[in-house]
Amino acid sequence: MSSETKGTAEKALLRVLRGEILSPPPLWLMRQAGRYLSEYRALRAEAASFLDFCYTPGLAAEATLQPVRRFGFDAAILFSDILVVPDALGQKVTFEQGEGPKLAPILTDEDFAKLNDEIDLRRLAPVFETIARVRSALPPETALIGFCGAPWTVASYMIAGHGTPDQAPARLLAYRNPELVQRLIDRLVEASTSYLLRQIEAGVDAIQIFDSWAGVLPPHEHDRWCIAPVARIVAGIRPHERNVPVIGFPRGAGSWLETYAARTGVDCLSLDTVVAPDWADRSLPRGLAVQGNLDPLALLAGGAALDRAVAAIRDALRERPHVFNLGHGILPETPIAHVERLVELVRREVG
Repeated sequence: MSSETKGTAEKALLRVLRGEILSPPPLWLMRQAGRYLSEYRALRAEAASFLDFCYTPGLAAEATLQPVRRFGFDAAILFSDILVVPDALGQKVTFEQGEGPKLAPILTDEDFAKLNDEIDLRRLAPVFETIARVRSALPPETALIGFCGAPWTVASYMIAGHGTPDQAPARLLAYRNPELVQRLIDRLVEASTSYLLRQIEAGVDAIQIFDSWAGVLPPHEHDRWCIAPVARIVAGIRPHERNVPVIGFPRGAGSWLETYAARTGVDCLSLDTVVAPDWADRSLPRGLAVQGNLDPLALLAGGAALDRAVAAIRDALRERPHVFNLGHGILPETPIAHVERLVELVRREVG
């Protein structure tokens, strides 16, 4: 369906996620609320810790809205973090300045037994209040995206107790004690489904599931730890919220993107930086929306490199539903002028 055959009452992002081809495509950026914005840095200074920031609705709502005000993006994404889920399951989570997250590692059955049986949605009440505040403040044409981390990615932090270059602690535990890791994944599937349904109830229009560490899994582990858990979350949402599209982001999935798309049931596949857009257009189902996948370093570089990269992506994906985005999060040192240029390039009509 072309953009000329349908009215514009529905948000552009949702039209594309439901299979419509729009030119120009809708645009938003992963980590669009963040340190590259001076107004975000000033706001962040008001909270004692990053987790406090996420749990303070006035601050989190303002951070969510800042990039929409500045750039007019077609979507806002909830300002929060994937690790609020283990926090609401009773695992101790802190964020150390300059060091990233710290969690009490789950390495034994005794460690797992300390988790709550169900996610404590009362602990996450500030997140749902943030959604309500943002929903009431957004322009009517702007979509609001909620999110969670995929079970494998969240489990990898819960097991290691911190971020690692290749998530070796989680991978090693999955070989040594797959039953324990399976119980943790099952707990996260249930918790994440409940959390997303509550986000939808609070007012988000679409969902993104971030599997930032999907690419560290060997081929024989993909289905058990990445694909099957995400498929269960999508299946858990569908009976209740059939009209809320789901975007999957299995970063590093590479050659098994087709399998992920087919088995998870997501409405849109977010492509990481290394996926060739022309390959994606040839290989993925025609009706499936794709999102991405500008290299954040091309945006940082700006100039002719940025112009060429944007043109190449738009050209490769012009005949399928496409949401323009990055292949990963925007870098903190990205100049504002480069983002403004990106918006100009993406919004330009192409003959």
